[in-house]
Amino acid sequence: MENFIVSARKYRPQNFSTVVGQQHITTTLKNAIRNNQLAHAFLFCGPRGVGKTTCARILAKTINCTNQTPESEACNTCNSCVSFDAGISMNIHELDAASNNSVDDIRSLVEQVRFAPQAGKYKVYIVDEVHMLSSSAFNAFLKTLEEPPTHAIFILATTEKHKILPTILSRCQIFDFKRITNDDTVEHLQEIAKKESIKAEKAALQVIAQKSEGCMRDSLSILDKIVSFTNGELTYQNTLEHLNILDEDYFFKLLESMQQQDMAGAILLYDAINRKGFEGDLVLNGFAEFIRNLLVCKDIKSASLLEVVEGMREKYIAVAAHTGIAYLVSALNILNETEVNYKMARNKRLHVELALIKLSFLQQAIDMASEKGVVVKKKRIDGPIAFKTQLIQPLAPPAPPATKVAADAAKLYIAKEGSIALPKTIGETRATINAPLPSSNAKISLLDALREKAGNKYAIEEVKEAETLTLEKLQQFWNAYTIQLEQQLKHSAAGTFKIAGLEIDSDIHFTVSVSAITAQKFIEQEKMVLLDQLHQQFNNRALGFTILVDAGEKEDVPLHMRLNSKQKFERISEQYPLVRELKEKLRLEIDY
Repeated sequence: MENFIVSARKYRPQNFSTVVGQQHITTTLKNAIRNNQLAHAFLFCGPRGVGKTTCARILAKTINCTNQTPESEACNTCNSCVSFDAGISMNIHELDAASNNSVDDIRSLVEQVRFAPQAGKYKVYIVDEVHMLSSSAFNAFLKTLEEPPTHAIFILATTEKHKILPTILSRCQIFDFKRITNDDTVEHLQEIAKKESIKAEKAALQVIAQKSEGCMRDSLSILDKIVSFTNGELTYQNTLEHLNILDEDYFFKLLESMQQQDMAGAILLYDAINRKGFEGDLVLNGFAEFIRNLLVCKDIKSASLLEVVEGMREKYIAVAAHTGIAYLVSALNILNETEVNYKMARNKRLHVELALIKLSFLQQAIDMASEKGVVVKKKRIDGPIAFKTQLIQPLAPPAPPATKVAADAAKLYIAKEGSIALPKTIGETRATINAPLPSSNAKISLLDALREKAGNKYAIEEVKEAETLTLEKLQQFWNAYTIQLEQQLKHSAAGTFKIAGLEIDSDIHFTVSVSAITAQKFIEQEKMVLLDQLHQQFNNRALGFTILVDAGEKEDVPLHMRLNSKQKFERISEQYPLVRELKEKLRLEIDY
């Protein structure tokens, strides 16, 4: 039984002319060979599976060919080309930097560079996945890469150019490989299908090209897999089935149900899709891409961005012509938000169904928010509202004119929106009245409309006066809180509160004196609860206090309370040197 060779290896290009989709690279390399202007170091960078290593091998084969064609291609018949194709050439050395990324590996490579080739003109060193080299390996490679012998040429290949040191980049000629277009991929797959006697529909090959996302190696692997699945007959339907791709006809039906506001039809269609084994995230992602394609078709300038299978373009354009841009943009926003929150949803099926329900009534929402066919922006009414003070008549009967308080009874203070506080006069209680503010606008807000419907019924609440902060009342409160701590079995904190000294600084501030830092810690732990009860006791939210540590006897404070984070780490490193060694080897950065 003959060993099977995958298409990616069997049909690997052997000449520059057979490389797919990288004409800007191959033309430059052939001109450099023809004019004898080869650089000593190349860097091939680009996505996976686009021909970086292939072009490196073709370049190594061509420059050592003894009988080059007029087009600067390898002849494939000389001893150098034959030995290269057989894999026994001594003039090419390949190194996988992903598994050989140490300094010793690079040093062994550098030692080989000084030996001239026994046959041929150049020794070519191909370093694949060069971004995986360590920093020390890069540094060991710098001098040789800058000034190699005349017979040595280095070709570095990588998928992540940004990870390579700038000193390496400056020593190389950089070639950026691009993704292979769908048309080039389909054309290449058709050639292979013809050589292998495979019956393949063009629509099926277009689906494979879209799935591979510009990677030729992936497309060839997918082709081999589907050929095995279908016994050499590729159709559009069995390709969709094998690649687990949802047919676009489902999306056209789904959009039609939503435009007709047929919520039940949309949910039933999703149920049918779900029964076929497609998860909700695949449906959301596919439908979002479908809406994007419709949005692209709305403008002739952007229609070239549409990448769909053969025969679908006309259908997309026809459906897009009857769908509004406002609907497409809003639907895309809803689908994007739903897809972002999909992983956090517990009931994922319900999460997707809620999005379908929103989309079913989206057109109705757009119609309600439009005037004469133009979408109107919503007006914000929750912003800041200007107000002014205004004199009103007091609710209580006027006091005798002899008193000065009665003259000031008509003054009001705006406490908050919709609340009026009257000053205390003789024979009346200071109160807060929830009265409506007069509006200067002609339009009536929703709040004013509700007030008119409810009538002029005002809720009156008594406002308590703040108590004066005195040492006697403060000491009584302090002793009561100490008892509360003892009941909570916080004996250490209660003992600290008993020996603490109190001193009033002003009407709203006092000082707590303690003799040690540990006592200060105990009071700070209770500060939030203490302040809350203090404000309730004196009816004053402005009260506060400061904790003062007296400079008395020297306290034996525990070491871990005196050191900061950095000092603690330094002390641990002194006791255990392996901790510092671990930090340096792993290159850890400690957040002090």
